[in-house]
Amino acid sequence: MSAAADNREALAVTGLEVAMAGVGLPVVSDASFTLKPGEILGLVGESGSGKTTLGLGLLAHHRRGLVISQGRVMIDGRDLLTIPAHDLPAIRKSLIRYVPQDSGTALNPALRIRTQLAENFDDPGKVDDDTLIALLEEVKLPGKRGLLRAYPHQLSGGQQQRVAIAMAFAGHPRVVVMDEPTTGLDVTTQAHVLQTVRQLCREHDIAAVYVSHDLAVVASLAQRVAVMYAGRIVEIGPTDQVLRRPLHPYTTALIKAVPDIDKRSRIEGIPGQAPEPGRRPPGCSYAPRCPLVIPACRAEMPALRDQIEGHAVRCIRPGESIGGAEATLLAPTAAASQPAPVLRLASLVAHYGATEILHGISFDVPERGCVALVGESGSGKTTLARTIGGLHAEVHGGMFFRGAPLPAGSRHRNAELRRRIQYVFQNPYASLNPRRSIGQSIAIALQTFESPGRTELRRRISEALEQVALPASAASRRPHELSGGQLQRAAIARALVVKPELLICDEVTSALDVSVQAVIIALLSDLQRDHGLSMLFITHNLALVRSIAQSAVVMQSGRIIEAGEIDQVLDHPQAAETKLLLADVPRFESAVA
Repeated sequence: MSAAADNREALAVTGLEVAMAGVGLPVVSDASFTLKPGEILGLVGESGSGKTTLGLGLLAHHRRGLVISQGRVMIDGRDLLTIPAHDLPAIRKSLIRYVPQDSGTALNPALRIRTQLAENFDDPGKVDDDTLIALLEEVKLPGKRGLLRAYPHQLSGGQQQRVAIAMAFAGHPRVVVMDEPTTGLDVTTQAHVLQTVRQLCREHDIAAVYVSHDLAVVASLAQRVAVMYAGRIVEIGPTDQVLRRPLHPYTTALIKAVPDIDKRSRIEGIPGQAPEPGRRPPGCSYAPRCPLVIPACRAEMPALRDQIEGHAVRCIRPGESIGGAEATLLAPTAAASQPAPVLRLASLVAHYGATEILHGISFDVPERGCVALVGESGSGKTTLARTIGGLHAEVHGGMFFRGAPLPAGSRHRNAELRRRIQYVFQNPYASLNPRRSIGQSIAIALQTFESPGRTELRRRISEALEQVALPASAASRRPHELSGGQLQRAAIARALVVKPELLICDEVTSALDVSVQAVIIALLSDLQRDHGLSMLFITHNLALVRSIAQSAVVMQSGRIIEAGEIDQVLDHPQAAETKLLLADVPRFESAVA
Protein backbone atom coordinates (compact mmCIF):
# COMPACT_ATOMS: atom_id res chain seq x y z
CA MET A 1 0.00 0.00 0.00
CA SER A 2 1.33 3.45 -0.83
CA ALA A 3 2.20 6.13 1.72
CA ALA A 4 -0.63 8.27 0.36
CA ALA A 5 -3.09 5.46 0.94
CA ASP A 6 -1.89 5.16 4.55
CA ASN A 7 -2.86 8.78 5.25
CA ARG A 8 -6.44 8.71 4.04
CA GLU A 9 -9.41 7.22 5.84
CA ALA A 10 -11.69 4.58 4.35
CA LEU A 11 -14.14 4.91 7.27
CA ALA A 12 -14.59 7.50 10.01
CA VAL A 13 -17.20 6.89 12.71
CA THR A 14 -17.98 9.66 15.19
CA GLY A 15 -20.31 9.45 18.21
CA LEU A 16 -22.58 6.78 16.72
CA GLU A 17 -25.58 6.00 18.92
CA VAL A 18 -28.32 3.41 18.33
CA ALA A 19 -31.30 3.56 20.66
CA MET A 20 -34.63 1.88 21.30
CA ALA A 21 -37.32 3.58 19.24
CA GLY A 22 -39.84 5.53 21.27
CA VAL A 23 -38.12 5.20 24.65
CA GLY A 24 -34.68 6.47 23.59
CA LEU A 25 -32.68 4.00 25.68
CA PRO A 26 -29.22 3.66 24.08
CA VAL A 27 -28.19 0.20 22.90
CA VAL A 28 -24.89 1.43 21.43
CA SER A 29 -23.36 4.70 22.61
CA ASP A 30 -20.44 6.96 21.72
CA ALA A 31 -18.87 4.68 19.08
CA SER A 32 -15.96 6.45 17.42
CA PHE A 33 -13.06 5.06 15.36
CA THR A 34 -11.37 5.31 11.96
CA LEU A 35 -10.11 2.74 9.46
CA LYS A 36 -7.51 3.07 6.73
CA PRO A 37 -7.81 1.34 3.34
CA GLY A 38 -6.89 -2.33 3.63
CA GLU A 39 -7.06 -2.27 7.42
CA ILE A 40 -9.04 -4.88 9.36
CA LEU A 41 -10.59 -3.99 12.73
CA GLY A 42 -11.67 -6.88 14.95
CA LEU A 43 -14.80 -6.04 16.98
CA VAL A 44 -15.07 -8.36 20.00
CA GLY A 45 -17.13 -8.69 23.15
CA GLU A 46 -19.76 -10.85 24.81
CA SER A 47 -23.14 -11.59 23.27
CA GLY A 48 -25.43 -8.60 23.74
CA SER A 49 -22.51 -6.16 23.92
CA GLY A 50 -23.72 -4.37 20.78
CA LYS A 51 -21.24 -5.69 18.19
CA THR A 52 -23.82 -6.57 15.54
CA THR A 53 -25.89 -3.46 16.28
CA LEU A 54 -22.79 -1.31 15.74
CA GLY A 55 -21.87 -3.26 12.60
CA LEU A 56 -25.33 -2.71 11.10
CA GLY A 57 -25.20 0.96 12.14
CA LEU A 58 -22.17 1.41 9.89
CA LEU A 59 -24.50 0.60 6.97
CA ALA A 60 -27.09 3.11 8.27
CA HIS A 61 -29.25 0.10 9.12
CA HIS A 62 -30.75 -1.21 12.35
CA ARG A 63 -32.93 -3.98 13.68
CA ARG A 64 -36.66 -3.64 14.25
CA GLY A 65 -37.47 -1.49 17.26
CA LEU A 66 -34.22 0.48 17.09
CA VAL A 67 -33.26 3.82 15.61
CA ILE A 68 -29.93 5.51 14.87
CA SER A 69 -30.27 8.55 17.11
CA GLN A 70 -27.03 10.42 16.47
CA GLY A 71 -23.51 10.28 15.09
CA ARG A 72 -21.71 10.28 11.75
CA VAL A 73 -20.52 7.45 9.47
CA MET A 74 -18.23 8.99 6.83
CA ILE A 75 -17.09 7.06 3.74
CA ASP A 76 -15.49 8.93 0.84
CA GLY A 77 -16.67 12.25 2.27
CA ARG A 78 -20.33 11.14 2.50
CA ASP A 79 -22.20 10.70 5.75
CA LEU A 80 -24.34 7.59 5.30
CA LEU A 81 -26.64 8.69 8.12
CA THR A 82 -27.79 11.73 6.12
CA ILE A 83 -28.58 9.84 2.89
CA PRO A 84 -32.34 9.32 2.24
CA ALA A 85 -33.46 5.72 2.81
CA HIS A 86 -34.51 5.20 -0.82
CA ASP A 87 -31.00 6.11 -2.03
CA LEU A 88 -29.13 3.89 0.44
CA PRO A 89 -29.23 0.55 -1.47
CA ALA A 90 -27.43 2.07 -4.47
CA ILE A 91 -24.94 3.92 -2.25
CA ARG A 92 -24.11 0.78 -0.28
CA LYS A 93 -23.18 -1.06 -3.48
CA SER A 94 -20.15 1.14 -4.02
CA LEU A 95 -19.31 2.20 -0.46
CA ILE A 96 -20.06 -0.51 2.11
CA ARG A 97 -21.19 -4.13 2.06
CA TYR A 98 -22.22 -6.68 4.69
CA VAL A 99 -21.44 -10.38 5.21
CA PRO A 100 -23.97 -11.96 7.61
CA GLN A 101 -23.31 -14.63 10.21
CA ASP A 102 -25.63 -17.21 8.66
CA SER A 103 -25.04 -17.20 4.91
CA GLY A 104 -27.45 -20.12 4.53
CA THR A 105 -30.42 -17.94 5.48
CA ALA A 106 -29.01 -14.77 3.88
CA LEU A 107 -28.82 -16.30 0.39
CA ASN A 108 -32.11 -16.46 -1.49
CA PRO A 109 -33.02 -20.17 -1.77
CA ALA A 110 -35.12 -19.56 -4.91
CA LEU A 111 -32.35 -17.91 -6.96
CA ARG A 112 -29.31 -19.45 -8.60
CA ILE A 113 -25.83 -18.36 -7.50
CA ARG A 114 -25.31 -16.59 -10.87
CA THR A 115 -28.31 -14.30 -10.26
CA GLN A 116 -27.32 -13.48 -6.70
CA LEU A 117 -23.73 -12.64 -7.65
CA ALA A 118 -24.77 -10.48 -10.62
CA GLU A 119 -27.14 -8.42 -8.45
CA ASN A 120 -24.12 -6.93 -6.71
CA PHE A 121 -22.94 -5.12 -9.85
CA ASP A 122 -24.31 -1.78 -11.11
CA ASP A 123 -25.83 -3.34 -14.22
CA PRO A 124 -26.63 -7.04 -13.45
CA GLY A 125 -27.88 -7.73 -16.97
CA LYS A 126 -24.50 -6.93 -18.52
CA VAL A 127 -22.38 -9.13 -16.22
CA ASP A 128 -21.04 -12.16 -18.11
CA ASP A 129 -20.22 -15.57 -16.68
CA ASP A 130 -16.46 -15.08 -17.05
CA THR A 131 -16.63 -12.09 -14.69
CA LEU A 132 -18.62 -14.10 -12.14
CA ILE A 133 -16.29 -17.08 -12.38
CA ALA A 134 -13.32 -14.79 -11.78
CA LEU A 135 -15.13 -13.46 -8.71
CA LEU A 136 -15.64 -17.00 -7.39
CA GLU A 137 -11.99 -17.82 -8.02
CA GLU A 138 -11.01 -14.82 -5.89
CA VAL A 139 -12.70 -16.49 -2.91
CA LYS A 140 -11.04 -19.85 -3.71
CA LEU A 141 -14.13 -21.50 -5.17
CA PRO A 142 -13.62 -23.66 -8.27
CA GLY A 143 -14.27 -21.66 -11.42
CA LYS A 144 -16.87 -23.98 -12.89
CA ARG A 145 -20.02 -22.84 -14.65
CA GLY A 146 -21.94 -25.55 -12.80
CA LEU A 147 -21.48 -23.61 -9.57
CA LEU A 148 -23.17 -20.58 -11.13
CA ARG A 149 -26.20 -22.73 -11.98
CA ALA A 150 -26.44 -24.15 -8.46
CA TYR A 151 -28.95 -23.11 -5.79
CA PRO A 152 -27.69 -22.31 -2.25
CA HIS A 153 -28.93 -25.59 -0.75
CA GLN A 154 -26.67 -27.48 -3.16
CA LEU A 155 -23.54 -25.91 -1.62
CA SER A 156 -21.77 -26.79 1.63
CA GLY A 157 -21.71 -24.31 4.50
CA GLY A 158 -18.16 -23.25 3.63
CA GLN A 159 -19.09 -22.73 -0.04
CA GLN A 160 -22.17 -20.69 0.94
CA GLN A 161 -20.04 -18.48 3.17
CA ARG A 162 -17.49 -17.87 0.42
CA VAL A 163 -20.30 -16.97 -2.01
CA ALA A 164 -21.53 -14.42 0.56
CA ILE A 165 -17.99 -13.01 0.79
CA ALA A 166 -17.75 -12.86 -3.01
CA MET A 167 -21.04 -10.91 -3.12
CA ALA A 168 -19.73 -8.45 -0.52
CA PHE A 169 -16.40 -7.85 -2.30
CA ALA A 170 -17.94 -7.60 -5.80
CA GLY A 171 -17.20 -4.19 -7.27
CA HIS A 172 -14.56 -3.55 -4.58
CA PRO A 173 -16.46 -1.37 -2.06
CA ARG A 174 -14.55 0.89 0.31
CA VAL A 175 -15.66 -0.98 3.46
CA VAL A 176 -16.96 -4.46 4.29
CA VAL A 177 -18.65 -5.37 7.59
CA MET A 178 -18.33 -9.06 8.40
CA ASP A 179 -20.53 -10.47 11.18
CA GLU A 180 -19.12 -13.76 12.48
CA PRO A 181 -18.43 -15.01 8.92
CA THR A 182 -16.63 -18.19 10.03
CA THR A 183 -19.00 -19.25 12.81
CA GLY A 184 -19.96 -22.88 12.30
CA LEU A 185 -17.17 -23.64 9.81
CA ASP A 186 -14.61 -26.36 10.42
CA VAL A 187 -11.05 -25.21 11.08
CA THR A 188 -9.79 -26.04 7.58
CA THR A 189 -12.58 -24.15 5.81
CA GLN A 190 -12.21 -21.31 8.33
CA ALA A 191 -8.50 -21.05 7.58
CA HIS A 192 -9.26 -20.77 3.84
CA VAL A 193 -11.95 -18.12 4.41
CA LEU A 194 -9.69 -16.03 6.67
CA GLN A 195 -6.87 -16.16 4.14
CA THR A 196 -9.33 -15.07 1.44
CA VAL A 197 -10.52 -12.10 3.50
CA ARG A 198 -6.97 -11.08 4.33
CA GLN A 199 -5.91 -11.24 0.68
CA LEU A 200 -8.96 -9.40 -0.72
CA CYS A 201 -8.61 -6.53 1.77
CA ARG A 202 -4.91 -6.18 1.04
CA GLU A 203 -5.11 -6.43 -2.76
CA HIS A 204 -8.09 -4.10 -3.21
CA ASP A 205 -7.48 -1.62 -0.35
CA ILE A 206 -10.79 -2.57 1.27
CA ALA A 207 -11.22 -1.77 4.97
CA ALA A 208 -13.07 -4.37 7.01
CA VAL A 209 -14.84 -4.49 10.37
CA TYR A 210 -14.68 -8.12 11.48
CA VAL A 211 -17.26 -8.87 14.20
CA SER A 212 -16.34 -11.99 16.15
CA HIS A 213 -16.43 -13.68 19.53
CA ASP A 214 -13.35 -15.73 18.61
CA LEU A 215 -10.31 -13.88 19.90
CA ALA A 216 -7.93 -16.44 18.38
CA VAL A 217 -9.33 -15.69 14.91
CA VAL A 218 -9.20 -11.93 15.50
CA ALA A 219 -5.62 -12.21 16.76
CA SER A 220 -4.57 -13.92 13.54
CA LEU A 221 -6.50 -11.60 11.16
CA ALA A 222 -6.96 -8.04 12.43
CA GLN A 223 -4.43 -5.23 12.67
CA ARG A 224 -6.52 -3.46 15.34
CA VAL A 225 -9.06 -4.62 17.93
CA ALA A 226 -12.01 -2.83 19.53
CA VAL A 227 -13.51 -4.41 22.65
CA MET A 228 -17.19 -3.69 23.35
CA TYR A 229 -19.08 -3.97 26.63
CA ALA A 230 -22.68 -2.92 27.33
CA GLY A 231 -22.92 -0.95 24.08
CA ARG A 232 -19.66 0.99 24.37
CA ILE A 233 -16.13 0.54 23.09
CA VAL A 234 -14.08 0.08 26.27
CA GLU A 235 -10.69 -0.54 24.66
CA ILE A 236 -9.28 -0.08 21.15
CA GLY A 237 -5.78 -0.30 19.75
CA PRO A 238 -3.27 -2.41 17.82
CA THR A 239 -4.00 -6.13 18.08
CA ASP A 240 -0.72 -7.14 19.72
CA GLN A 241 -1.06 -4.41 22.37
CA VAL A 242 -4.71 -5.03 23.22
CA LEU A 243 -4.42 -8.82 23.39
CA ARG A 244 -0.92 -9.08 24.88
CA ARG A 245 -1.05 -6.07 27.23
CA PRO A 246 -4.75 -5.33 27.86
CA LEU A 247 -5.53 -2.16 29.79
CA HIS A 248 -9.21 -2.79 30.65
CA PRO A 249 -10.06 -5.50 33.22
CA TYR A 250 -12.86 -6.71 30.94
CA THR A 251 -10.39 -7.38 28.11
CA THR A 252 -8.19 -9.27 30.56
CA ALA A 253 -11.17 -11.40 31.64
CA LEU A 254 -12.09 -12.16 28.01
CA ILE A 255 -8.55 -13.34 27.29
CA LYS A 256 -8.64 -15.69 30.28
CA ALA A 257 -11.72 -17.32 28.74
CA VAL A 258 -10.00 -18.05 25.40
CA PRO A 259 -9.34 -21.77 24.81
CA ASP A 260 -6.01 -22.56 23.19
CA ILE A 261 -5.15 -25.97 21.85
CA ASP A 262 -1.63 -25.71 23.25
CA LYS A 263 -2.74 -24.64 26.76
CA ARG A 264 -3.62 -27.03 29.56
CA SER A 265 -5.09 -24.36 31.82
CA ARG A 266 -8.80 -24.30 32.55
CA ILE A 267 -10.74 -21.57 30.73
CA GLU A 268 -12.48 -19.11 33.04
CA GLY A 269 -15.85 -17.48 32.48
CA ILE A 270 -16.67 -14.01 33.77
CA PRO A 271 -18.97 -14.10 36.83
CA GLY A 272 -22.30 -12.28 36.45
CA GLN A 273 -23.96 -10.93 33.33
CA ALA A 274 -23.63 -7.82 31.19
CA PRO A 275 -26.41 -5.31 31.97
CA GLU A 276 -29.14 -4.86 29.38
CA PRO A 277 -30.19 -1.45 28.00
CA GLY A 278 -32.29 0.32 30.60
CA ARG A 279 -30.61 -1.60 33.43
CA ARG A 280 -27.09 -0.30 32.99
CA PRO A 281 -25.78 1.24 36.22
CA PRO A 282 -24.46 4.79 36.54
CA GLY A 283 -20.75 5.09 36.01
CA CYS A 284 -18.81 2.23 34.47
CA SER A 285 -21.14 -0.53 33.25
CA TYR A 286 -18.53 -3.17 34.04
CA ALA A 287 -18.26 -2.11 37.71
CA PRO A 288 -20.65 -4.81 39.10
CA ARG A 289 -18.40 -7.56 37.66
CA CYS A 290 -15.00 -5.88 38.01
CA PRO A 291 -12.47 -7.08 40.63
CA LEU A 292 -10.79 -3.64 40.56
CA VAL A 293 -13.94 -1.60 41.26
CA ILE A 294 -13.70 1.40 43.60
CA PRO A 295 -16.43 3.95 44.50
CA ALA A 296 -15.24 6.37 41.80
CA CYS A 297 -16.01 3.74 39.14
CA ARG A 298 -19.71 3.91 39.99
CA ALA A 299 -19.89 7.70 39.98
CA GLU A 300 -19.26 8.59 36.32
CA MET A 301 -18.78 6.83 32.99
CA PRO A 302 -15.06 7.03 32.14
CA ALA A 303 -14.13 8.62 28.83
CA LEU A 304 -12.26 6.68 26.15
CA ARG A 305 -8.72 8.07 26.44
CA ASP A 306 -5.38 7.22 24.84
CA GLN A 307 -2.97 5.63 27.34
CA ILE A 308 -0.39 4.78 24.70
CA GLU A 309 -0.46 6.38 21.26
CA GLY A 310 -3.24 4.65 19.34
CA HIS A 311 -4.28 2.49 22.32
CA ALA A 312 -7.28 3.93 24.18
CA VAL A 313 -9.23 2.60 27.16
CA ARG A 314 -12.40 3.56 29.04
CA CYS A 315 -11.21 2.91 32.62
CA ILE A 316 -9.97 4.95 35.59
CA ARG A 317 -7.56 2.15 36.64
CA PRO A 318 -6.08 1.14 33.27
CA GLY A 319 -3.53 -1.63 33.17
CA GLU A 320 -3.67 -2.48 36.89
CA SER A 321 -3.12 -6.13 37.67
CA ILE A 322 -6.20 -8.10 38.66
CA GLY A 323 -4.09 -10.62 40.54
CA GLY A 324 -5.66 -13.72 42.02
CA ALA A 325 -4.71 -17.36 41.84
CA GLU A 326 -2.76 -18.87 39.00
CA ALA A 327 -4.74 -20.50 36.22
CA THR A 328 -5.99 -23.96 37.16
CA LEU A 329 -4.30 -26.68 35.15
CA LEU A 330 -6.35 -29.39 33.52
CA ALA A 331 -5.56 -32.86 34.81
CA PRO A 332 -4.38 -35.41 32.26
CA THR A 333 -7.49 -36.97 30.77
CA ALA A 334 -8.33 -40.58 30.21
CA ALA A 335 -11.44 -42.13 28.78
CA ALA A 336 -13.69 -43.44 31.53
CA SER A 337 -13.76 -47.22 31.88
CA GLN A 338 -17.29 -48.57 32.16
CA PRO A 339 -18.37 -52.18 31.75
CA ALA A 340 -21.70 -50.99 30.31
CA PRO A 341 -21.39 -47.67 28.45
CA VAL A 342 -24.36 -45.34 28.13
CA LEU A 343 -24.12 -45.52 24.33
CA ARG A 344 -22.43 -48.15 22.19
CA LEU A 345 -22.17 -48.04 18.40
CA ALA A 346 -21.11 -51.21 16.61
CA SER A 347 -20.42 -51.19 12.86
CA LEU A 348 -23.08 -48.55 12.28
CA VAL A 349 -23.86 -47.75 8.63
CA ALA A 350 -26.13 -44.91 7.44
CA HIS A 351 -27.58 -44.20 4.00
CA TYR A 352 -29.28 -41.37 2.16
CA GLY A 353 -31.22 -43.39 -0.36
CA ALA A 354 -28.76 -45.60 -2.20
CA THR A 355 -25.73 -43.58 -1.07
CA GLU A 356 -23.83 -44.86 1.96
CA ILE A 357 -22.82 -41.91 4.18
CA LEU A 358 -21.45 -43.57 7.35
CA HIS A 359 -19.23 -46.61 7.03
CA GLY A 360 -18.85 -49.00 9.99
CA ILE A 361 -18.84 -46.52 12.89
CA SER A 362 -17.92 -48.08 16.26
CA PHE A 363 -17.20 -46.36 19.60
CA ASP A 364 -18.60 -45.99 23.14
CA VAL A 365 -19.82 -43.01 25.15
CA PRO A 366 -19.13 -43.82 28.83
CA GLU A 367 -21.16 -42.96 31.92
CA ARG A 368 -20.39 -39.38 33.03
CA GLY A 369 -18.06 -39.16 30.06
CA CYS A 370 -17.81 -36.91 27.04
CA VAL A 371 -16.63 -37.94 23.58
CA ALA A 372 -15.61 -35.14 21.21
CA LEU A 373 -16.56 -35.81 17.58
CA VAL A 374 -14.40 -33.71 15.25
CA GLY A 375 -13.69 -33.46 11.54
CA GLU A 376 -14.11 -31.25 8.49
CA SER A 377 -17.48 -30.18 7.14
CA GLY A 378 -19.00 -33.07 5.23
CA SER A 379 -17.16 -35.72 7.27
CA GLY A 380 -20.44 -37.19 8.56
CA LYS A 381 -20.45 -35.78 12.11
CA THR A 382 -23.97 -34.33 12.00
CA THR A 383 -25.40 -37.35 10.16
CA LEU A 384 -24.03 -39.55 12.95
CA ALA A 385 -25.45 -37.24 15.62
CA ARG A 386 -28.87 -37.18 13.94
CA THR A 387 -28.83 -40.97 13.69
CA ILE A 388 -28.17 -41.35 17.42
CA GLY A 389 -30.81 -38.71 18.17
CA GLY A 390 -33.42 -40.59 16.13
CA LEU A 391 -33.64 -37.99 13.36
CA HIS A 392 -32.20 -40.22 10.64
CA ALA A 393 -33.57 -43.75 10.28
CA GLU A 394 -31.85 -45.12 7.15
CA VAL A 395 -29.35 -47.13 9.18
CA HIS A 396 -28.25 -50.62 10.00
CA GLY A 397 -25.72 -51.97 12.45
CA GLY A 398 -25.72 -51.79 16.21
CA MET A 399 -26.91 -48.91 18.43
CA PHE A 400 -27.31 -49.69 22.14
CA PHE A 401 -28.46 -47.38 24.95
CA ARG A 402 -27.58 -48.68 28.43
CA GLY A 403 -27.18 -52.14 26.97
CA ALA A 404 -30.57 -52.29 25.22
CA PRO A 405 -31.01 -51.92 21.44
CA LEU A 406 -31.67 -48.31 20.45
CA PRO A 407 -34.33 -48.18 17.71
CA ALA A 408 -33.50 -46.23 14.57
CA GLY A 409 -35.87 -43.26 14.23
CA SER A 410 -37.59 -41.38 17.04
CA ARG A 411 -41.05 -42.65 16.07
CA HIS A 412 -39.95 -46.10 17.22
CA ARG A 413 -38.79 -44.78 20.62
CA ASN A 414 -41.07 -44.29 23.61
CA ALA A 415 -41.38 -40.94 25.45
CA GLU A 416 -39.02 -41.92 28.26
CA LEU A 417 -36.27 -42.90 25.82
CA ARG A 418 -36.73 -39.63 23.92
CA ARG A 419 -36.42 -37.70 27.20
CA ARG A 420 -33.21 -39.49 28.14
CA ILE A 421 -31.52 -38.58 24.83
CA GLN A 422 -31.67 -34.86 24.02
CA TYR A 423 -30.25 -32.98 21.03
CA VAL A 424 -29.02 -29.37 20.91
CA PHE A 425 -28.81 -28.13 17.31
CA GLN A 426 -26.12 -25.91 15.85
CA ASN A 427 -28.48 -23.23 14.54
CA PRO A 428 -30.85 -21.92 17.25
CA TYR A 429 -32.50 -19.56 14.74
CA ALA A 430 -33.93 -22.62 13.00
CA SER A 431 -34.54 -24.80 16.07
CA LEU A 432 -36.57 -22.33 18.17
CA ASN A 433 -40.06 -21.32 17.07
CA PRO A 434 -39.98 -17.57 16.21
CA ARG A 435 -43.66 -17.21 17.17
CA ARG A 436 -43.16 -18.47 20.72
CA SER A 437 -41.40 -16.83 23.63
CA ILE A 438 -38.29 -18.53 25.00
CA GLY A 439 -40.25 -19.51 28.11
CA GLN A 440 -42.98 -21.10 26.01
CA SER A 441 -40.45 -23.16 24.04
CA ILE A 442 -38.85 -24.44 27.25
CA ALA A 443 -42.28 -25.11 28.78
CA ILE A 444 -43.39 -27.20 25.79
CA ALA A 445 -40.25 -29.35 26.08
CA LEU A 446 -40.95 -29.93 29.78
CA GLN A 447 -44.68 -30.56 29.34
CA THR A 448 -43.97 -33.16 26.66
CA PHE A 449 -42.59 -35.47 29.35
CA GLU A 450 -44.03 -34.16 32.65
CA SER A 451 -47.16 -32.42 34.01
CA PRO A 452 -45.82 -29.70 36.32
CA GLY A 453 -48.13 -27.15 37.96
CA ARG A 454 -47.93 -23.51 36.98
CA THR A 455 -45.66 -22.52 39.88
CA GLU A 456 -43.36 -25.51 39.36
CA LEU A 457 -43.24 -24.81 35.62
CA ARG A 458 -42.13 -21.20 36.18
CA ARG A 459 -39.52 -22.35 38.69
CA ARG A 460 -38.08 -24.96 36.34
CA ILE A 461 -37.95 -22.48 33.44
CA SER A 462 -36.14 -19.88 35.57
CA GLU A 463 -33.75 -22.54 36.88
CA ALA A 464 -32.94 -23.71 33.33
CA LEU A 465 -32.26 -20.14 32.17
CA GLU A 466 -30.07 -19.45 35.19
CA GLN A 467 -28.05 -22.60 34.45
CA VAL A 468 -27.03 -21.17 31.09
CA ALA A 469 -26.34 -17.63 32.37
CA LEU A 470 -29.53 -16.04 31.00
CA PRO A 471 -31.70 -13.67 33.07
CA ALA A 472 -35.20 -14.79 34.04
CA SER A 473 -36.55 -11.94 31.90
CA ALA A 474 -35.42 -13.85 28.79
CA ALA A 475 -38.41 -16.17 29.27
CA SER A 476 -40.80 -13.48 28.01
CA ARG A 477 -38.80 -12.64 24.89
CA ARG A 478 -39.15 -13.95 21.36
CA PRO A 479 -36.10 -15.35 19.54
CA HIS A 480 -35.59 -12.21 17.39
CA GLU A 481 -35.14 -10.15 20.58
CA LEU A 482 -32.03 -12.11 21.65
CA SER A 483 -28.50 -12.12 20.26
CA GLY A 484 -27.17 -15.26 18.57
CA GLY A 485 -25.22 -16.30 21.67
CA GLN A 486 -28.19 -15.72 23.97
CA LEU A 487 -30.40 -17.73 21.64
CA GLN A 488 -28.01 -20.70 21.69
CA ARG A 489 -28.01 -20.65 25.49
CA ALA A 490 -31.81 -20.74 25.41
CA ALA A 491 -31.67 -23.82 23.15
CA ILE A 492 -29.32 -25.53 25.60
CA ALA A 493 -31.68 -24.63 28.47
CA ARG A 494 -34.56 -26.26 26.59
CA ALA A 495 -32.61 -29.52 26.36
CA LEU A 496 -31.41 -29.47 29.97
CA VAL A 497 -34.81 -28.74 31.52
CA VAL A 498 -35.97 -32.36 31.02
CA LYS A 499 -32.83 -33.74 32.76
CA PRO A 500 -31.45 -35.97 29.99
CA GLU A 501 -28.91 -38.77 30.47
CA LEU A 502 -27.23 -38.37 27.07
CA LEU A 503 -26.84 -34.92 25.55
CA ILE A 504 -25.90 -34.61 21.88
CA CYS A 505 -24.30 -31.21 21.39
CA ASP A 506 -23.99 -30.32 17.69
CA GLU A 507 -21.63 -27.29 17.50
CA VAL A 508 -23.48 -25.73 20.47
CA THR A 509 -20.72 -23.24 21.30
CA SER A 510 -20.07 -22.02 17.75
CA ALA A 511 -22.25 -18.91 18.27
CA LEU A 512 -21.12 -18.19 21.83
CA ASP A 513 -18.60 -15.58 22.93
CA VAL A 514 -15.57 -16.92 24.81
CA SER A 515 -16.83 -15.96 28.28
CA VAL A 516 -20.25 -17.58 27.89
CA GLN A 517 -18.58 -20.52 26.14
CA ALA A 518 -16.44 -20.99 29.26
CA VAL A 519 -19.56 -20.78 31.47
CA ILE A 520 -21.40 -23.36 29.32
CA ILE A 521 -18.40 -25.71 29.26
CA ALA A 522 -18.12 -25.44 33.06
CA LEU A 523 -21.87 -26.11 33.37
CA LEU A 524 -21.72 -29.17 31.11
CA SER A 525 -18.65 -30.44 32.97
CA ASP A 526 -20.45 -30.05 36.31
CA LEU A 527 -23.52 -31.89 34.97
CA GLN A 528 -21.25 -34.59 33.61
CA ARG A 529 -19.50 -35.02 36.97
CA ASP A 530 -22.28 -34.40 39.50
CA HIS A 531 -25.41 -35.66 37.72
CA GLY A 532 -24.10 -38.45 35.55
CA LEU A 533 -24.74 -36.62 32.25
CA SER A 534 -23.02 -38.24 29.29
CA MET A 535 -22.27 -36.25 26.15
CA LEU A 536 -21.42 -36.52 22.50
CA PHE A 537 -19.80 -33.14 21.79
CA ILE A 538 -19.57 -32.31 18.09
CA THR A 539 -17.34 -29.35 17.37
CA HIS A 540 -14.97 -27.77 14.89
CA ASN A 541 -13.29 -25.90 17.77
CA LEU A 542 -10.43 -28.27 18.53
CA ALA A 543 -8.98 -25.78 21.02
CA LEU A 544 -12.06 -26.35 23.18
CA VAL A 545 -12.21 -30.13 23.36
CA ARG A 546 -9.49 -30.54 25.99
CA SER A 547 -11.68 -28.55 28.40
CA ILE A 548 -14.77 -30.77 28.04
CA ALA A 549 -14.00 -34.23 26.63
CA GLN A 550 -12.03 -37.23 27.83
CA SER A 551 -11.73 -38.88 24.42
CA ALA A 552 -11.94 -37.84 20.78
CA VAL A 553 -13.17 -39.45 17.58
CA VAL A 554 -11.88 -37.92 14.31
CA MET A 555 -13.99 -38.47 11.20
CA GLN A 556 -13.38 -38.03 7.51
CA SER A 557 -15.63 -39.03 4.60
CA GLY A 558 -17.98 -40.95 6.89
CA ARG A 559 -15.26 -43.04 8.52
CA ILE A 560 -13.37 -42.88 11.81
CA ILE A 561 -9.73 -42.19 10.98
CA GLU A 562 -8.47 -41.80 14.56
CA ALA A 563 -9.82 -42.26 18.08
CA GLY A 564 -8.32 -42.17 21.54
CA GLU A 565 -7.78 -40.19 24.70
CA ILE A 566 -7.85 -36.41 24.25
CA ASP A 567 -4.20 -35.74 25.09
CA GLN A 568 -3.05 -38.56 22.82
CA VAL A 569 -5.09 -37.34 19.82
CA LEU A 570 -4.22 -33.64 20.25
CA ASP A 571 -0.56 -34.01 21.20
CA HIS A 572 0.47 -37.15 19.30
CA PRO A 573 -1.89 -37.59 16.32
CA GLN A 574 -1.24 -40.64 14.17
CA ALA A 575 -3.37 -40.05 11.07
CA ALA A 576 -2.05 -37.61 8.46
CA GLU A 577 -5.55 -36.09 8.15
CA THR A 578 -5.64 -35.38 11.91
CA LYS A 579 -2.26 -33.65 11.71
CA LEU A 580 -3.52 -31.41 8.87
CA LEU A 581 -6.68 -30.60 10.85
CA LEU A 582 -4.66 -29.58 13.91
CA ALA A 583 -2.33 -27.46 11.79
CA ASP A 584 -5.27 -25.23 10.75
CA VAL A 585 -6.43 -24.48 14.31
CA PRO A 586 -6.06 -20.74 15.19
CA ARG A 587 -3.63 -20.46 18.09
CA PHE A 588 -4.21 -17.43 20.31
CA GLU A 589 -0.88 -17.50 22.13
CA SER A 590 1.26 -17.73 18.98
CA ALA A 591 -0.86 -15.13 17.12
CA VAL A 592 -0.21 -12.43 19.75
CA ALA A 593 3.36 -13.49 20.61
